[in-house]
Amino acid sequence: MGRMSEELPAYAEHVLELAERIPPGRVMTYGDVAEWLGEGGPRQVGRVMALYGGAVPWWRVVRADGVPLPGSERRALEHYRAEATPLRLTAGGEPRLDMRRARWDGAEGDSDADGDRDEAHI
Repeated sequence: MGRMSEELPAYAEHVLELAERIPPGRVMTYGDVAEWLGEGGPRQVGRVMALYGGAVPWWRVVRADGVPLPGSERRALEHYRAEATPLRLTAGGEPRLDMRRARWDGAEGDSDADGDRDEAHI
């Protein structure tokens, strides 16, 4: 990604670089990103995404419960469907990320670890 701006904090740059590496159809939680980077925590990652995440695939960095980003649900769901990101329906019929199948561990070449990308998606 390179240095976006001299004003962009180094931590924010690391978070955004990792967000860009998440393969289409996969997600990482805010906590996953912090753990993978070895610094910060879910709140710090969320803050970075809120301030600077518009330039990267923000819909791939998510809450651990699989709920689409409040206020951006429709846009996020459009991206998930276009990328065939695994979704499930709640008992109330609301779409959620299927975290067991969609979660990415950051391993190179792990774009389809479960091999079940061909299953139907909501």
